[in-house]
Amino acid sequence: MSQYMDEVAVRCLVRGRVQGVFFRAATCARASALGLCGYARNLPDGRVEVYARGAAGSLDQLRDWLTRGPDLARVDAVECASAPLEAAEGFTIRY
Repeated sequence: MSQYMDEVAVRCLVRGRVQGVFFRAATCARASALGLCGYARNLPDGRVEVYARGAAGSLDQLRDWLTRGPDLARVDAVECASAPLEAAEGFTIRY
């Protein structure tokens, strides 16, 4: 049996004013508090990519949070899709 048997993963793309407003750091803190693994990184086109792996209920909570983000952010759209399970230790910010 796989150690990830009860886990699922999503990749979300967040559009709006999400760079330069501590969006990645706040996402990292929120995902870590939910017990998720993965990462957040800025994309060259101004969006933030979030890959998260964990329990389905926790992923739902993170997706809900991504629609609002931290106080300084303005989220215009969040697109999430199922993703393959990737090995990850904790939740990190990628550069």
